[in-house]
Amino acid sequence: MNFTLLGKKVGMTQIYNEENKLVPVTVIEAGPCPVTQVKTTRSDGYNAIQFGFGSKKPFRTNKAMTGHFKKSGSAPTARLAEVRCTGNPALKDGKILTVAGFNDVPKVDVIAITKGRGFQGVVKRWGFSGGPDSHGSMMHRRGGSYGQCQWPGEVYKGRKMPGHMGAKSRTVQNLKIIKIIEEKNLILVKGSIPGANGATILLRAAKKIRKSA
Repeated sequence: MNFTLLGKKVGMTQIYNEENKLVPVTVIEAGPCPVTQVKTTRSDGYNAIQFGFGSKKPFRTNKAMTGHFKKSGSAPTARLAEVRCTGNPALKDGKILTVAGFNDVPKVDVIAITKGRGFQGVVKRWGFSGGPDSHGSMMHRRGGSYGQCQWPGEVYKGRKMPGHMGAKSRTVQNLKIIKIIEEKNLILVKGSIPGANGATILLRAAKKIRKSA
């Protein structure tokens, strides 16, 4: 398993690197993440690690999840995530995963939910140029003709049309780690990541490391 943590996006800022160059970075609060369950092929049919992030008041946790957390010896968490393992997991229930696990990792991948934009037209959603701007055209921001008449008499699947925009899971790969602040559970990565400030993200060691910065 690639080392993985749950966290949240704090925001963006800029810092100077070792070469005294100003670098834009995203601040991520990652962990601590207690291991709430270790799944194995023998007990569950597959190998995986389940871990949590964030605090949650006990009275807001139902009895089933209260027993689940109690079994691992950890307090209730606001979020849970599960990561598959190729072999038998070496971690144990109750183990605390921290941002220190990224000390020897050069780059990371970030999985997050993009900002929701609501229902949008084709100009904003797909970048259509729109119709003429002259008076009387009535086609300023419309998508034009979508289907056919008598034959085949339907709109082809996959046609770019107005609809719900954003609020989808996206992965940004090969983000360079600029700085790790262990005492505050913070990790600073170069560039931007999807989602709004405060959004929950999944941070993992990069699977396909590129040589370029």
